[in-house]
Amino acid sequence: MIDKRFISSGFPYEALAGYSRAVVRGQEVFVSGTVGYDPAIGGLVAGAAAQAERAIDTIERALNEANGTLLDVVRVRVFIPDRADVDAICEVVRRRLGPSRAANTTICSALAVDGAKVEIEVDARVLPIQGMETR
Repeated sequence: MIDKRFISSGFPYEALAGYSRAVVRGQEVFVSGTVGYDPAIGGLVAGAAAQAERAIDTIERALNEANGTLLDVVRVRVFIPDRADVDAICEVVRRRLGPSRAANTTICSALAVDGAKVEIEVDARVLPIQGMETR
């Protein structure tokens, strides 16, 4: 059996909807769709590129807690509700996640969080954390 570990970012919807920011299972890390929420302001940061940066910052913190980095990302999914924001968001994704050379899907789609201009989710493969190996 492989143990699972759950990581939270403190985003209010995690508790409301009953999900984790990330789930670690063995060497795999699954990071939930992440928007540009800033707990210091209690809401989304302004602008599509800034939201993408903030979302990736949150993803990076979850990966770090799972013993990984952005370089460990193997799959990226980017959801963008407004086609006009695609170039700005993709520039941020390319700069921040491009070095991982992950598989990527970018989709124009409505988002569940009002005001969100982007939602990003990733899957990663990291070095196992002591005590979390396959049993």
